[in-house]
Amino acid sequence: MIFSAALTNYIIMEYYKGTRSRGNKKTNQRNTERSRTTNRKKNRDGSLDPDSFVSRAMPQQPVIYKSERQIDELPVDRAENPTEIQDKTIEAILNGRNLMGLAQTGTGKTGAFLIPLVHNLLRKDSRSRVLVVSPTRELALQIDSEFRSIAHGLKIFSTCLIGGTSVWRDIQSLRRPGHIIIGTPGRIADMVRQRALDLNMFTILVLDEFDRLLDMGFAAEIERLVDGMSYRSQTILFSATEDKSQRKMISSLMDDPYEVRVRNENIVADNIEQDIITVKEGEKKIDILLNMVRDKSFEKVLVFADTKRGVSRICRDLKRGGISVDEIHGDKSQNYRIKALESFRNRKIQVLVATDVAARGLDISHVSHVINFQAPKDMESYIHRIGRTGRAGASGKALTFIN
Repeated sequence: MIFSAALTNYIIMEYYKGTRSRGNKKTNQRNTERSRTTNRKKNRDGSLDPDSFVSRAMPQQPVIYKSERQIDELPVDRAENPTEIQDKTIEAILNGRNLMGLAQTGTGKTGAFLIPLVHNLLRKDSRSRVLVVSPTRELALQIDSEFRSIAHGLKIFSTCLIGGTSVWRDIQSLRRPGHIIIGTPGRIADMVRQRALDLNMFTILVLDEFDRLLDMGFAAEIERLVDGMSYRSQTILFSATEDKSQRKMISSLMDDPYEVRVRNENIVADNIEQDIITVKEGEKKIDILLNMVRDKSFEKVLVFADTKRGVSRICRDLKRGGISVDEIHGDKSQNYRIKALESFRNRKIQVLVATDVAARGLDISHVSHVINFQAPKDMESYIHRIGRTGRAGASGKALTFIN
């Protein structure tokens, strides 16, 4: 299919302005096979075997993905080419098909659904309304920011609905014209209960990181949203991992979906050096962590802990040790979480300690190390956590504490 519309060109060019080049990596077959085998290792108690967190990085030569389709009148250079997931999903979304897209983190999944949806809002029917559901506030804000950069000057508008913000302000925002609503399940449901949001106005539903939405217990909320969208004509699901146990739910959400997979298994990137830190009897993990982050090579460190209380305790102890650090978790206000993330992005702090709210979808560049203060309970969580480093072809290091 040939896309010759100048509108498509404009949308894609606007999206890629100021965006770094994204490339795919040539996968080393031997390392891939080892990763597949390692991912299945579990102890008798169901926990992941420590060997699951050990893998030597394989040097990769980043390459720019080149689309095989002919796109006429698309005045972009190689650095602005669509990524693989974008290239392989744009036609289906433009044509209004249901779609399920799977791709690793950092491959441009958000642009993959926003670019063609913006195009259709302008080209087909400006009366269409899109509902985008995200599992976390941070990801919802990131999607909204990306939409605004794409739609700048096009006179189509968005509203972002997330917890931790003013309910009254959200109600006021929904009274203004809007084409796309982006939010978390709880706040969207709250707006529906307040009768500030009519689900019947939406024809398109996007579930971003849908496996995480279901893992976090939002299945009932998703079903209620779907039941309320009487005029839903298109459903789009995107994620980095696939859980076979969720196939029944996925099948109930959409008929005959167009499926795109630009990854083979739930494996980690080959350019991430992975290792374990064994904590011996009598040693304290926080002391080991302090000594590690004092090393100059630990430039920008993301530390994951399982609980909110654990995150706060680690943050407090690191501060006492003279480390510039902040924290994000569900008990922090949204303004606090935004400021902490921005401080980390801008290198105002060296270490960010977080629960899994920071594991999904967030685009934080140049993270030198990801450290799991506790071993993740499953491989999907591990993949998403360490996917915060080694992005866009860069190398990264992931370390996991083992007692």
